[in-house]
Amino acid sequence: MAPTGSSPLTRAEHFIWLTARVLEQRLFAYEFLGGDAEAVETALAAYRNTDDGYGHALEPDLRGPVSQPLHTATALRVLDRIGRCGGQRVERICRYLTQVSTDDGALPALDPSLRGYPAAPWIPILDNPPSDLLATGPVVGLLHRNEVWHAWLFRATDYCWRAVESLDKTHPYEVHASVTFLDSAPDRPRAEAAARRLGGLVRDQRLAVTEPARATDFPLSPGYGPGEYHYVHDFARTPDSLARRWFTDEEVERSLDFLVSEQRDDGGWSINWRKWAPGTELESRPIVTIEALLKLRAYGRPL
Repeated sequence: MAPTGSSPLTRAEHFIWLTARVLEQRLFAYEFLGGDAEAVETALAAYRNTDDGYGHALEPDLRGPVSQPLHTATALRVLDRIGRCGGQRVERICRYLTQVSTDDGALPALDPSLRGYPAAPWIPILDNPPSDLLATGPVVGLLHRNEVWHAWLFRATDYCWRAVESLDKTHPYEVHASVTFLDSAPDRPRAEAAARRLGGLVRDQRLAVTEPARATDFPLSPGYGPGEYHYVHDFARTPDSLARRWFTDEEVERSLDFLVSEQRDDGGWSINWRKWAPGTELESRPIVTIEALLKLRAYGRPL
């Protein structure tokens, strides 16, 4: 069934009602239809466990009921979007983060409790997983963004600084995690200096596709799937992000034009990473569709 409207938002709305989980339906309604934040938080609560972490495939590539740091990062993004990333709800989340932290106070990519449940085949499950910037950076950044103060944050913040400032050879997802941290880190001069260095790595290693019409001329990072390119709008998600300074106005506009063109006939945007199970693609597409709309709105593109 194809959407009948012509605007990007109308087409996306049709796609959301047709395919999305309740959480993404509620989040879409909150962001674009004047919906209620309480309804979003109620939908999110269905994924919360008794250990105050989040599970139940909140992040679609990790299946099963058990709590995981990556699920918790997703939950914090939702709470941040609706202005509820604080108070007792976040105090409880920080207790969970403390329980699953590594010896240096940061987060692993995966807690070994996931073993035995389906998960994306490229995600290793280790008995003693190391600290991981991909898991820690977004969580620390979102907590700082909302002026959360908790004992867990001190060592985790120190870890993020060490990890970001020591990056050499990197890849897009690691850069995304670093930017989320740097955009909200309290030490702004240090964050701006680290972002300038990181942007140099992104440009030198050609991690951002600055010419979408020639995407195949850019390298794919090791382990990434065919077509898993990352564009300017993936790094500079909003105009006020530190990553926006890495790109010219022309590069940003070209990338946004490409993002608009990527809306599919069914009204949604597609995922560009490897598809390993039908359900995960179906659940992920509404997520990336909402993200695409938020990026376009942030840059003032008409919806």
